[in-house]
Amino acid sequence: MRDYVRTSLELHLFFARIMKEHSIFLQAGFMPKNTEYIQEAMLYKRHFERLLADIVTLSNCIIRENVLNSGEVVTKFTYGAERKTEELTGITIDSNITLQELKLTSGNYYGMSDITQYVCYLNDTAITLLDGLISLKERLLRDVLACRVFTANYPLLIEHILREAKLYRQYVVMLQNGEDINSQNMKQIELFWNQIMMEHALFIRGLLDPTENDLITTADNFATDYKKLIEDAKNMTDATIKSVTDKTIVETKKYIEFKTAGTEGIKECEIRSIILPLLADHVLREANHYFRILKETN
Repeated sequence: MRDYVRTSLELHLFFARIMKEHSIFLQAGFMPKNTEYIQEAMLYKRHFERLLADIVTLSNCIIRENVLNSGEVVTKFTYGAERKTEELTGITIDSNITLQELKLTSGNYYGMSDITQYVCYLNDTAITLLDGLISLKERLLRDVLACRVFTANYPLLIEHILREAKLYRQYVVMLQNGEDINSQNMKQIELFWNQIMMEHALFIRGLLDPTENDLITTADNFATDYKKLIEDAKNMTDATIKSVTDKTIVETKKYIEFKTAGTEGIKECEIRSIILPLLADHVLREANHYFRILKETN
């Protein structure tokens, strides 16, 4: 039960925030005429914000130190990025949750039987919310590809955030079925996250101002490097994947440095782009999450 509670809380601390922010990015990208989509995005933002707030309340002295220190829960930029994004978009963001996350401590609290039932309820709640959010993203993707809706978000970005939502749902269902999500096939993990990292580079490249030549070139190089890592991983077996994992760790460490500098530059308005500060912090946290998984399993 300790593993079930801790793993559930750690999963939600990362992914519930990611889903909340997906909803914000969708809302920010809609045209004024798309009132129904705007209202749906606002609804899921509030639901995942509430879920995240509940998870944060339960997590103190339970989650592992390496998760807390990985930069996947929050970074030093998150609070400021939220405040600036709220100012730029007019979308309300509950930054008090971030302040509470910054106060979290790790530990080995043993009274987990007290909260196991509630964590189970929150897992079921997350599945229900994810079913709805996945449906929203699928409908939006169909409408965008059929030219029925215009959005400032790339179709590939909608596919990208849809895949992340489906992975989150898969993990929660596994937890509810008593399965260990930390014993996943490393080849499949790398194929998934290397694609996510590659697509981040493509999005960054496309959202930078055309005058940011050096940053565009760097982003393009990261996209090429991760594409090569995907191709390499496809040709590996479970027994030989470690050679690719070692390369991926080195690449992802460099990528985190690039994203960290980019997040600071965007937050301080030193980089010309149409990247929201919270989006920059968002992709940094995802790289931090992946890097922690790579280091744990290597």
